[in-house]
Amino acid sequence: MLEARTTTGEPVSTRGADAVLTGRLFGPSDAAPCRAVVVHAATGVSQAYYAKFAAWLAASRQAAVLTYDYRDFGASARGPVKESRASMSDWGVHDQSAALDFLCARYPELPVWVVGHSLGGLCVPWHAQAQRVERVIAVAAGPAYVTRHPPRFLPMVLWFWFLGGPLLTALCGYLPGRVAGVGTDLPAGVYWQWRRWCTSRLFSRPDWGKAMPEPDLASVTAELCLVAISDDAMITPATVGRLADFYPAARTCYREITPQSIGVREIGHLRVFSEACKAAWPLLIGAEGPEPVSVEP
Repeated sequence: MLEARTTTGEPVSTRGADAVLTGRLFGPSDAAPCRAVVVHAATGVSQAYYAKFAAWLAASRQAAVLTYDYRDFGASARGPVKESRASMSDWGVHDQSAALDFLCARYPELPVWVVGHSLGGLCVPWHAQAQRVERVIAVAAGPAYVTRHPPRFLPMVLWFWFLGGPLLTALCGYLPGRVAGVGTDLPAGVYWQWRRWCTSRLFSRPDWGKAMPEPDLASVTAELCLVAISDDAMITPATVGRLADFYPAARTCYREITPQSIGVREIGHLRVFSEACKAAWPLLIGAEGPEPVSVEP
């Protein structure tokens, strides 16, 4: 197998709306890239988690691959999380758009892909250069709602959205991730907007034209690959299917990855980009997809 130019990538930064984002750019070691890929992270997940996937993608698909952290988080943090005024839409709309802009400017002649994990797959219709995108690979991404989880996950849902999550965020001025059960600290504005979306049957739609701009739903004519993880209790396969409503002009296909298919005991919501699950990586980005997904109303 080809090796990526480095396993850590070239440090890069880009200025978005009122924020400087810090990232890494990976590339093939022995040839010019033939495509450009931006990896939009899940909520509360550092770009470092995606580094081995990005290096593999650079080597195996001759791609220039950008990873980065959202404002006030990870390598893009500029001060205490308690002082952050960032919201979920800042991350999904403005920061993701800035990262895509950077990639398009750096590689104006190359086809562009988006690999979006969870939050990373939700917001392409808000991005200024969405029409440049040839393929959107949305992994474990969809409009979550409190009743769209298996029963075993409901105690966590109640704790996170209605008990511990709101109380901790109100008391601390940010969400203390380890105590709340999400691992990393999040700005209060990110948590409150995330909560509003996930406790509404309409998800983010009540914020359209208010807390976030109106999306251009017709702008994404790319191939949309919806990738579900069969044992993901946070974003179930059915919820992944509902994401097609946010991309009405896209050409949609659907894949579902099971732990058995890649030889592991479990994957869940976050593990699919880990090295332990690297057998799933070709399935995430495969050129062909199954039949178009049907979305329940």
